[in-house]
Order: sequence, then C-alpha cells, then structure tokens
Amino acid sequence: MKSDTRQRARQQLDSRLSSLKPEAQFAVPPRGWIRAIRDALGMSGVQLASRLGVRPQTVELIEKSEAGNTIQLKTLQRAAAALDCTLVYALVPRTSLEDAVHRRARALAARALERVGHTMKLEAQGVDAANLDKRIDDYIRDVLKDRDIWNEP
Repeated sequence: MKSDTRQRARQQLDSRLSSLKPEAQFAVPPRGWIRAIRDALGMSGVQLASRLGVRPQTVELIEKSEAGNTIQLKTLQRAAAALDCTLVYALVPRTSLEDAVHRRARALAARALERVGHTMKLEAQGVDAANLDKRIDDYIRDVLKDRDIWNEP
C-alpha cells in the first residue's frame, strides 16, 4: 500500500532529522558561516579569494549575500570547499512529519464533518462531542488519502 510506504518514509525521515533538533544549535552567525569560519581559521578575504579563484571584492559580496540570505547553494558549496568544510543542507520540520500529517488530516476531517454537522443540527440530528472524535477517525481512514490532505491551503 502506498500509504504504508509513505508512513514508513516519514518515520525514517523523522528518525534521521531528530538529531538536528533543536534547530537553534545551527543558527547562522550574524555575519554568516563563511565569515565566521574564515575568521576562526585566521584566513583573510584575500586568501579565501585566492582559494576560490576570484577577486577579494567577490569574497566580500559572497559573505554579504550569505548574511542576507540571498546566496546560491552552488556558491555556498564552493566557499565551503575552499574553507575545507562540508556543506550540510537540510529542511528540519518543526514537528515530526507523522504529526504534521496527522494534524492536517484531523483538521480537514473536522472541517468536513463540521459542515455536515451543521446541516444535521438544522435537521435536529446533531452529533455529540464523544461521537465526533470517532467520526473524525473514521473519515480519515475511509475518505482522506495522504496526498489529498495537501490540496487546500
């Protein structure tokens, strides 16, 4: 089943990404990683420029673009190599991927059932809160598909 495969993939990614939390430990230094590492190594801008094969003014532009979040990954990769570093690139979810899918599915199911519930109330056939959780779980299981939950904003 594709759903089971996606769930296993989410769990594996959650496990791999858990070591990157809390994200604050990877906060970019105010002047950027390139500048921070270059300074820590005692390397001048002229020396880094030589290692990159560019003019010293280009190093200044590269460092400013990193600090301004406009640097291209390819440029960051080249600078990392020139500093004898490895570029690590990752998207770290705020919560687990499994939790994100679960919360989104519950929200969509609740919204869909709320519309139905409103109509049923008008017809004096309301649903109590205890029964609502079961109906949400049933709706997720029987109606929603993994990919469908991301169709709406």
